[in-house]
Amino acid sequence: MGAGEVVVVDAATRKVVTNLSGFPRCTGILAVPSRNEIYVSTPGARQVAVLDARSLKILARMPAGRFPDGLAYDPIGQQVFVSDESGGRVHILDTRAHRALGSVALGGEVGNTQYDPVANLIYSNVQTRNQLVAIDPATRKEVARIDLPGADHNHGLCLDPEQRLAFIACEGNARLLVLDLDSRKVLASFSVGEDPDVLAFDPGTRRLVVAAESGPAAFFHEEGRVLVKDGEQRVGTNAHVVVSDPSTHLLYFPLKDEGGHPVLRVMEPVSAAAPGASPPAQR
Repeated sequence: MGAGEVVVVDAATRKVVTNLSGFPRCTGILAVPSRNEIYVSTPGARQVAVLDARSLKILARMPAGRFPDGLAYDPIGQQVFVSDESGGRVHILDTRAHRALGSVALGGEVGNTQYDPVANLIYSNVQTRNQLVAIDPATRKEVARIDLPGADHNHGLCLDPEQRLAFIACEGNARLLVLDLDSRKVLASFSVGEDPDVLAFDPGTRRLVVAAESGPAAFFHEEGRVLVKDGEQRVGTNAHVVVSDPSTHLLYFPLKDEGGHPVLRVMEPVSAAAPGASPPAQR
């Protein structure tokens, strides 16, 4: 974000492939393998850029409100839904024609946005109203608005569609809420690190990780539809992004300043076969 770059890393060799410039204040990034495309939110240009995943060339730039951030892909309609945080909207982009289709006004700052493949709905946090909104991607209209008791500035969002659960990280009170997507009731609340942001869920190990700006990551595992906290571990300064690789179960934390330079920290669960054994260890 600070450098306005997209950094490409080879996960197998763990080497930087290239640094791509021209993405002012880039925040969200989403790979769509079925289209061989990568979508990058660039609030500095008020756009979403589209990259060819093979050549890494820019294919298009589309307007996406005042502060485009979170991204979610609807594979049925082949649309990308973009959180416009300060603009209070979710913008909708056509991936086939690379054009803007319109937006849905949510009446407050928009946190992260996710796609639910079971219900075929888009979910977006409205962080200044402590609500979660459901959007029908077919009609591009709001279809439900869910109040979140115990939430304060709910920003981070991650789904377990199979268990019909949503995990919601709240920046204002450093809490993680567990929401039943069917009953639309909050089932549980946990403490996490201050200023939580990105969440990652590994469907293979049933593990959830909540990254926080303040440095620690919180680790959880599912037992059926019950979430259990395993503990917290300091990952590094500004560790507000985490990505989980479902094939290797490794965790990736990009850190902007470790020992005076940026690093990509790679961590692995102590036992991917035994969820809940302990928090991950650094490789």
